Amino acid sequence: MVVDRYSEIDEVIAYIHQHLDEPLLLDRLAKEVSYSPYHFTRIFKARVGLPPLYYVSAARLQKAKDLLLRTNLGIRDIALEIGQQSLGTFTTRFTERVGVTPSSFRNSSVEAETLFRSLRQLEDWRGPQPAVQTYGRISGTVHSIVPFEGVILIGLFPKPIPEGLPLYGTLLSSLGDFCFADVKPGVYYLMATSIPWGTQAIDFLLPHTTLRTRSHKPITVKPDSVVPHQQVMLHLPSPDDPPILVSLPLLMNRFLSRVGTVAPAK
Repeated sequence: MVVDRYSEIDEVIAYIHQHLDEPLLLDRLAKEVSYSPYHFTRIFKARVGLPPLYYVSAARLQKAKDLLLRTNLGIRDIALEIGQQSLGTFTTRFTERVGVTPSSFRNSSVEAETLFRSLRQLEDWRGPQPAVQTYGRISGTVHSIVPFEGVILIGLFPKPIPEGLPLYGTLLSSLGDFCFADVKPGVYYLMATSIPWGTQAIDFLLPHTTLRTRSHKPITVKPDSVVPHQQVMLHLPSPDDPPILVSLPLLMNRFLSRVGTVAPAK
């Protein structure tokens, strides 16, 4: 992980989170650190992995997730709180990038607890493997900077941010090896987060403090080429980490369906 590179970007990130309900134009953000918009965009993307305005959009959706679970504000009011005038546009963007509608996310706590309990009771975490592997594979080993026991959610995404459903994804019951089989040629970003056993639903529905990792460089899969073994280190949240937008219970549900496990009755 890059440490202290372009540390002034942390000031801009803090500023963004304090002014999410206001217009945040590129010129305004660049002015916070006295850079030209071009230079600011270049170093912001080098530090965070995303263009500034894409990060702003992600931060707004992250705030919307918080407001949905921690307040009684109506969905239209929440859209206004994050600077989104159109309820329809807000609902569409939220659904695309979180994976569920705002109303479904707001009502997902009970289901999240049920899914997490199913994972705790799961004995066989191996899912069905493709009979024939036409494409490549990406394998690696997950480590942690601090002791950890719980669920690890890991996936390959098309952008350097965990949003929407991963193109390839799985859950692990512990630190150790992982493998994505039959990965089509393309460019991917490896993202992961973790949920310790005993975590309450609110804390993984809003995963602000979970250990996580992200690849700062894309992983390219080419025909007839071997991808190097990936060494993945889970670390404490950093100011420059992009928000974890994807609904983690959604990933749990898909995984349990894949391994043929039905969640216990609520």
